[in-house]
Amino acid sequence: MINSMKVTTEAAIQQTATWVQDVIVKYNFCPFARPEVEQEKIRYQVVASNKLDEALMACIQECEWLDQHPETETTLLILPYGFQRFEDFLELVDYANELLEVQGYEGVYQLATFHPDYVFADTDADDAANYTNRAPFPILHLLREATLEKVLAEYKDPETIPERNIEFARRKGADFFMNILQRIMDGTGHGQAPKDKP
Repeated sequence: MINSMKVTTEAAIQQTATWVQDVIVKYNFCPFARPEVEQEKIRYQVVASNKLDEALMACIQECEWLDQHPETETTLLILPYGFQRFEDFLELVDYANELLEVQGYEGVYQLATFHPDYVFADTDADDAANYTNRAPFPILHLLREATLEKVLAEYKDPETIPERNIEFARRKGADFFMNILQRIMDGTGHGQAPKDKP
C-alpha cells in the first residue's frame, strides 16, 4: 500500500490517529473506542525497527509503561518499517502473545491486531470483511484486560459485534474502505493528531 520506509514517526502517528477517528470511531467498528479518543486515553507509539526481537521488546516495554500509567487506557504500537508481509506480521503476533504469557502479562493485557493486508482465515483477500482489521500500518493494539471485561459486561450482546462489522463492511464494499485508507495515506483524511503523551 505504501513505501513505509519514507514515513516519518509523526506521519505514522497522524495517519493512524486519523484512521482510528475516520474508520474505527466513525463506523463504530469498536463501540468502546469513542470515549477513549474523546478523553485522550490512547497512546500512539512507533516502533522504529523492522527486527522481530526489537519489536517484541517494544511490546513488553509498552506493557511496563502502561503498568506505570493507569490513566492511559490503551496503546497502539505502530510498525511502519517492517512486517509488511502479512505472514511475517502473524509470526510476530504469535511470538508477542507467547511473550506476554512468559512475562506474566496474560490476563493483564490483550493483543488486538491490524494490518494493511489483513485477511481473516477462510476469507478471500478481496473480501470487504477484511477491512474491519485493515489499517494504514501493521499495528499491535494493547488493551487492558480488566477494562475490556468491564465494558463487554455492560454491552448488550457483545458477541454480535464482529458479525455486525462484517455485514456493514460487505454492504459498503472493499472499494469504499480502500478509498478511505488511500485518502488517509495521502494526508487528506479528516482526523486530528493526538496530543503527545510522555
